[in-house]
Amino acid sequence: MKTASSNNEHFNYHKLGSLIRKYRKEKDFKLLELASLTGMTSSLLSKIENGRMIPTIPSLFTIIQKLGISLDAFFTEFVSENKFDGYIHIPSKAFQPYQKEEEAEGFNYFSILENGFEGGTIQLSLLKLDPACNRAQVTTAAYEILYLVDGSIDYQLDEATIKLKEGDVLFFDGNIPHVPKNNSKKKATLLVIYLFGNTNING
Repeated sequence: MKTASSNNEHFNYHKLGSLIRKYRKEKDFKLLELASLTGMTSSLLSKIENGRMIPTIPSLFTIIQKLGISLDAFFTEFVSENKFDGYIHIPSKAFQPYQKEEEAEGFNYFSILENGFEGGTIQLSLLKLDPACNRAQVTTAAYEILYLVDGSIDYQLDEATIKLKEGDVLFFDGNIPHVPKNNSKKKATLLVIYLFGNTNING
């Protein structure tokens, strides 16, 4: 049985960081320059641009203002309209590719679903790892749930290394430095669920 349908605005959180990065580069600002303008640290802004942290609305407005972008222009790209009929069917061809760390090699992200709820935001992504993929350890202001769809990987959590095989699940606090490594000769596919809580970012 379907619930009553309604139209509502949906925030494409996976686009937020890359959108800020795009406007920053268009303005020819270095990360340190934007940090100085906003009163936030460059490491914090880097996490926001890489999708590792969702800023509070006041912090987001500060970033937009200092970049000299109109709110209408920014949110037109960031917000989309959705109709919810009690269920959501998402064909695989509708998964949206996106980028996190620019320097990462062999990390292919696809956004599946995002939704806000009281107290936070949930984001589901598909991550396809090429053999010999390469990226430094990162931290994420979220809890992460990983399900290895296929392949085998070594998942590094700080100094610990956890070997994951097809069908394995890993749950961890994203504030622990982490990186998956595909040391095999075949691609590996991960379903990644990010659970972002309400953050308080003031610099």
